[in-house]
Amino acid sequence: MPNTFHRSDRISAELRRLVGTLVHEVVRDNALPSVSVSDVEASRELDVATVYITALLAEQGPPAVKLLNEMAKDFRRELSRIMKIRRVPELRFKYDDSVDKGERIEQLLRDAPRPASREPDAE
Repeated sequence: MPNTFHRSDRISAELRRLVGTLVHEVVRDNALPSVSVSDVEASRELDVATVYITALLAEQGPPAVKLLNEMAKDFRRELSRIMKIRRVPELRFKYDDSVDKGERIEQLLRDAPRPASREPDAE
């Protein structure tokens, strides 16, 4: 049976857990906008990891991502102390707007006019 999980998938899952904790601490300690880690995708070579961030309020997302990208080297340094891998991937933070898009679609569906219900024709 072939191995379905690659090493990069396991590293991504571990990074999601650890970076999520680090981001939560930074948000709490520095009074940053409320953001959380939604996903991490590590490249096959494990040289870069893209960290996707969601925000409680959509307009707070991009400024928070900018701040987190400025702190990426500090996160990487901390991860190098915690993780038991030879080289920790470079972290690149990006805003994950999938939640915002989902909420917009949901709102459009709620606001859409309902079709009139048809009653069966009486014969």
